[in-house]
Amino acid sequence: MKIEGIKGCYEKTGGLFYFPRMCSKIRLHAEGKLPEGHHAYLGTGFDGRTCRYLKVNYEDVKAQVLAGKSDGEVLEWCQSTGRRLNDEEILFFNSFMSKRGWRDDETDSYIPECIRDYGFADDGTLVTDFDLIEKDEGRWYSDQWRDAWK
Repeated sequence: MKIEGIKGCYEKTGGLFYFPRMCSKIRLHAEGKLPEGHHAYLGTGFDGRTCRYLKVNYEDVKAQVLAGKSDGEVLEWCQSTGRRLNDEEILFFNSFMSKRGWRDDETDSYIPECIRDYGFADDGTLVTDFDLIEKDEGRWYSDQWRDAWK
């Protein structure tokens, strides 16, 4: 489903995939514009993984976002409060996040179930959580992951 104002999984702040999406979800929720189906995932799922990786609390990140800070300012706050990531740690994070669902514990059940639930063709092109999210929200194309790594 297309959601006006939500950022994509592959968008980056400070080199990190997903961080802008988490911030945009916080803003949209506060404005009453985030679809209810997304509410349960606020601070959990990829949001939670992002915060845990940065060693910050989601509620504190939410407060920074709602204070009007830009994504870059919020990430800087995260890195000064939690931990500062080096290039290799950013690579690890991006690699994990962008490949979740491919050759892991989600491959045989979760990903196929989501493909069915969304009503997508099971033609082998959707293999990760990012693929499913991007396809559902109308941004997905087959080389999107490749372009994101450039």
